[in-house]
Amino acid sequence: MLRALRRWFLRLVALALVGWGATIALVWWWSRRDDVADATGRVADAIVVLGAAQYAGRPSPVLQARLDHALALYERKLAPYLLLTGGRGDGDTQSEAGAGRRYLRQRGVPDSAMLYEDLGRTTFSSMQHAADTLRRVQGTSVLLVSDPFHMLRLSVLARLHGLTPYVSPTRTSPISANPLLEFEYAVRESLAVPADVAQFARRVLGAAPLDAP
Repeated sequence: MLRALRRWFLRLVALALVGWGATIALVWWWSRRDDVADATGRVADAIVVLGAAQYAGRPSPVLQARLDHALALYERKLAPYLLLTGGRGDGDTQSEAGAGRRYLRQRGVPDSAMLYEDLGRTTFSSMQHAADTLRRVQGTSVLLVSDPFHMLRLSVLARLHGLTPYVSPTRTSPISANPLLEFEYAVRESLAVPADVAQFARRVLGAAPLDAP
């Protein structure tokens, strides 16, 4: 009996490791995608920029890289709106979305072309609130901008929230310049993807309200 249980346990461990390795590979593969590299004209209803740290209203280098890339996509007229995401961290006086809006405004983007949600404190909640914001302008498709490691999870979350996702990661982030750091984030994402899917399933089944933080 004990031998049989041990065999099953080892099989489950092996299966979990294979699944984890496959998820890491998917994160890496998605990070190399760019769905609009050669696109011309409108491809989505909004360019969604995932938030990152800001310092008293000034975008961190990671956030600035995302904003600069999103601005380049907007100037190519790939979407009519830029949707900025990200709430306030502990002790912050400015939200990540607010810092992004200020940065883009200074670069000539009109307020009428910017949507934002400043409630999300995690990737999961940011995508949830972004989907709610986009529905108010009857949008259903998004061009997702963040660091490369983020692309798989963002695509999954967008689909779970009823959106059609396209991805275009920035390649100028400080994270992308450091292969070891990029790999570390990819490993984290391989755990975050199934965790977020499980969280969504729990909320859909009624274990928690969909607008919970």
